[in-house]
Amino acid sequence: MTTADIMMLFSVFSIWSLLLVNVVLIIAGYGYYMKNDKRDIPDIEGEAPFVSIMVPAHNEGKVIVQTVRSLLALDYPHDRYEIIIINDNSSDNSKELLEQLQQQHAGRQLIIINTDAVTGGKGKSNALNIGFQRSKGELIAIYDADNTPEKTALRYLVAEIVHDSSLGAVIGKFRTRNRDVNLLTRFINIETLSFQWMAQAGRWNLFKLCTIPGTNFILRRSIIEAIGGWDTKAIAEDTEISFQIYRLGYRIKFQPKSVTWEQEPQSLRVWFKQRTRWAKGNIYVIIKNIPLLFDRSAKRVRFDIIYFLSIYFLLLTSLLLSDTILIMNALGYVETTIAGFSSFLWLLAIVLFIVGTFVSLVTEKGEMRLSNVWIIMLMYVTYCQMWMVVAAYGLYQYVKDTIFKREVKWYKTERF
Repeated sequence: MTTADIMMLFSVFSIWSLLLVNVVLIIAGYGYYMKNDKRDIPDIEGEAPFVSIMVPAHNEGKVIVQTVRSLLALDYPHDRYEIIIINDNSSDNSKELLEQLQQQHAGRQLIIINTDAVTGGKGKSNALNIGFQRSKGELIAIYDADNTPEKTALRYLVAEIVHDSSLGAVIGKFRTRNRDVNLLTRFINIETLSFQWMAQAGRWNLFKLCTIPGTNFILRRSIIEAIGGWDTKAIAEDTEISFQIYRLGYRIKFQPKSVTWEQEPQSLRVWFKQRTRWAKGNIYVIIKNIPLLFDRSAKRVRFDIIYFLSIYFLLLTSLLLSDTILIMNALGYVETTIAGFSSFLWLLAIVLFIVGTFVSLVTEKGEMRLSNVWIIMLMYVTYCQMWMVVAAYGLYQYVKDTIFKREVKWYKTERF
């Protein structure tokens, strides 16, 4: 057996191991969706707990008005929640728009915090810490500045967390508001439903594990106080705080009936910048928390650390390695006796990817249509391959930032 054969076998084994994990998560996630669909959301008994909704915003003038109005329209008791907008060192017309909203809704608990280059402009985590200092809720809810939550979104989250003291946080899901704009937004819509929400449902069903998505979630104030606020060095503050919640002994539940709609990137340039930031942020969290693999008190975190390590390092390495060997074998530079077998497994993996992804869509109304099959097929050979570039570039950016000790700042996703 040649060196190329050994490397190819390693790649195939790694890819298929992670593929099978994904299949198991899809099956478990589908089961959870079906079970949860028949389950009623528990009622909030007695006086509803006071909730502080925080929205960090940096140059969000295009979307912030719609977001605030949707938060004001939530069906949660209006005297039992406050909305805190952290307008963080914005240079657009956000301040003027927010002041107008505040005047129009003078009777509501709408708090606007305007920071400058000295106090703010240092990233989402820093903005959340600033907002938290002004908050008074026993529960803290977070929404991104481009979100339009459904009226029931907050009430469903609160109902879940107040009925189970073992829950440190409850997450809802976000949907793609602009999914029909172009092919890229259709890819993102499918990616979100399959690789985000079906995987979250599967992890909760099997392991009672979830990762906070960054928006449309609620957590206990006592947790933020216990960990000393958000890590200002963490770009992926959602993943980081998830690990902290598990370290404190709490669980994070997924309630898919709590829905918010958000705007996704509509151009490849904006998408690449956003996803590179996500990759770099997750790599920071993984490396920071690797020691927890050997900490007995952090056993709930181990699955997620291994999972993220596998995705960002093992899978990336295996995909690049196998593709390189197959190309070099076709060009005659290396010899591998299992190239044909590897090609067969590669084709089978594509079939499983298409079937699994399509099954993930059947839980959403309006998504189970034949056109999505063709989009998924195209997605595999284009969008999924771009992920390798994103992950590799995110790793490069992380190493570069670490060497030069760059300060965390806002990585603005352009709005349309």
